[in-house]
Amino acid sequence: MHDAIGNLRATSDNRTPDGALDLPTRLRRNRRADWSRRLVRENQVTVDDLIWPIFLIDGERRREAVSAMPGVERLTVDEAVRDVEMAAKLRIPAIALFPYTDPALRDAQGSEAENPDNLVCTALRAFKAAVPEIGLITDVALDPYTSHGHDGLMAGERILNDATVAALVRQALTQAEAGADVIAPSDMMDGRVGAIRGALDDAGRADVQIMSYAAKYASAFYGPFRDAIGTRKALIGDKKTYQMDPANSDEALREAELDVAEGADMLMVKPGMPYLDIVWRLKERFRMPTYAYQVSGEYAMIRAAADNGWIDGDAAMFESLMAFKRAGADGVLTYFAPAVARRLQAGG
Repeated sequence: MHDAIGNLRATSDNRTPDGALDLPTRLRRNRRADWSRRLVRENQVTVDDLIWPIFLIDGERRREAVSAMPGVERLTVDEAVRDVEMAAKLRIPAIALFPYTDPALRDAQGSEAENPDNLVCTALRAFKAAVPEIGLITDVALDPYTSHGHDGLMAGERILNDATVAALVRQALTQAEAGADVIAPSDMMDGRVGAIRGALDDAGRADVQIMSYAAKYASAFYGPFRDAIGTRKALIGDKKTYQMDPANSDEALREAELDVAEGADMLMVKPGMPYLDIVWRLKERFRMPTYAYQVSGEYAMIRAAADNGWIDGDAAMFESLMAFKRAGADGVLTYFAPAVARRLQAGG
């Protein structure tokens, strides 16, 4: 500490005759002009970094606003096709699908998840027919389909891990058959990645990728999402026995290591900004394609602050995405994807 103070004093006394500091290194030189800042920039957000999550509802020609997520809507499949076509024109690489399942179709077993004509599978076929070049990522978990709102099957208040994995395998195969390019299990059951990988391979679906929610935390930031898919009121209790404790980071490495060994092609951290350290640790350890989900609560906070005039919304949107890139993420699932893509396309 004393040496540092001494060096600081020595520097402050090292002045030229006109009073300027005689500094061999001035980091501000590289920040002086826009062209220079661009030239030395270490990270960049591009359209190739974007995955757009969309919400689906039954019916035709309907768009329903999600009140807790300004600018986000639930879409019927025909309306969603139009948005996916727009996403392709903006060169967004991939879409992630999440259904709002009619409560009448939900049961304790989440059996609608295995229906080959359910909302997700219907959308997959429609998107593949209309926009075959865009990647389609499907969520594998039972919570949109269960009457109790949990990601797994239950016995009383206990989540049944192995029985749930068997159900998830059937769900994954159903989605792959309908045209899913990437299966993204978000349930956090032990062993589900290996079971899904084996089932896909046995079914002749070896080309279908797995994006594992390797580190999904029991977070307070999921509220608006649960509103969007209609599970907030249905959820009984909490998900702390299977989603990760926000206090833990070493555990995330163990979760990811298991998923890698079981055949995951990509890793994901959820939520995003509160867990940038986890993104960094996973990328540094495994050197695999690593993604972050900028979840509904993160999106809603930025939008609410921007809509109230408290922050510059566009600047905050880009800064938040840059933080993911700086932490090592190869891409981000974000509800901002269309807005970002338009700005980038316009040269913004």
